[in-house]
Amino acid sequence: MLGKGFAVSAVVALLVSTAPAFAASSGGELKPFSLSTDGPFGRFDAAQVQRGYKVYREVCSACHSMNLLSFRNLGQPDGPFFDAKYKNPNDNAFVKAIAKDYNINDIDTETGDVVQRPGTPADRFPNPYPNEYAARAGNGGALPPDLSVITKAREGGPAYIYSLLTGYHDVPRGLEVPAGKYYNPYMPGDLSSFWSGDKDKVPAGGFIAMAPPLVADKVSFDDGTKSTLEQQASDVVAFLDWAAEPKAGERKRTGFAVLIYLALFAGLLYASYRRVWKGVKH
Repeated sequence: MLGKGFAVSAVVALLVSTAPAFAASSGGELKPFSLSTDGPFGRFDAAQVQRGYKVYREVCSACHSMNLLSFRNLGQPDGPFFDAKYKNPNDNAFVKAIAKDYNINDIDTETGDVVQRPGTPADRFPNPYPNEYAARAGNGGALPPDLSVITKAREGGPAYIYSLLTGYHDVPRGLEVPAGKYYNPYMPGDLSSFWSGDKDKVPAGGFIAMAPPLVADKVSFDDGTKSTLEQQASDVVAFLDWAAEPKAGERKRTGFAVLIYLALFAGLLYASYRRVWKGVKH
């Protein structure tokens, strides 16, 4: 009994002692954010996801990979460049043009040397760095995360990514920012050791190695949409959310059809039950 009580007390003490650390590591309250996919009947806005792809291509792809996404996904149903006349997304002319714009590492089968060739729809989005060490060397020791499922992998999902991209603020007076880092109130972290102000007023957030990636008019949109910082952030988050689950629309439609089937099946079962057991006391 003594051993069990001691173990419980130790666990409670550990939770109490670590609670402030967990509280200090959380970022600020996320900004309100919604996407057209929210809700059981939500669908991706193809125009927005197309703009988001352009933001990724012209800004994010310089540092961030998307190793789980293939070019042909762009031309699949619910994809940003889907065209019904191409039953096979590998035949989609627009997807072919996008893939061809990338250089893909391959092997020369005659010499065994590494060569580069234009991309094809079957290829995955290439990593901008040959390996992790090169990625860290090019980013002050920080490793840019892969963005394939980033909206699913981060607590807060799309709202967190949007808040982070639009949340670079002026450094509060009394906060010492390390070299090569940037203050962001939505980045989880503990700033207490860098804060010289009132200990009860430590700013929310943390430091991030990524410089502010978006500014107004950094990307021009072909459809004439005004390229504000917030618009760029909203669009690229929509693209990343699509990339994290390209078949989300199909999943929702299938789920709705299954629910209708189950409702009809339940009705038939009940009708059968009433007919079979009609007049029978039980």
